[in-house]
Amino acid sequence: MFAGFNWQQMISAFIVLFAVIDIIGSIPIIINLKEKGKDVDAMKATLISFALLIGFFYAGDMMLKLFHVDIESFAVAGAFVIFLMSLEMILDVEIFKNQGPIKEATLVP
Repeated sequence: MFAGFNWQQMISAFIVLFAVIDIIGSIPIIINLKEKGKDVDAMKATLISFALLIGFFYAGDMMLKLFHVDIESFAVAGAFVIFLMSLEMILDVEIFKNQGPIKEATLVP
């Protein structure tokens, strides 16, 4: 049953996903949301994450081809967005505008 199973690849994928999702680093954010009285719905976050994963797994490559974007350009654009978000956090300025009050908090990795 596990004859073709590569444990090294499994552990490598787990380490990468654990570092990217960073649930330990998200604990203060979750606690802060709870203290503010916002409900954190773990099941909703899990279902949204799963739907995004499946959607982009099957349609992501087709979507990039539709807009004639290669994966390298997409990676650079993503890095630029993350850079702008980090500037927003470091400099305490609002680059991306919030759209009003949020009653419920859902964390999606």
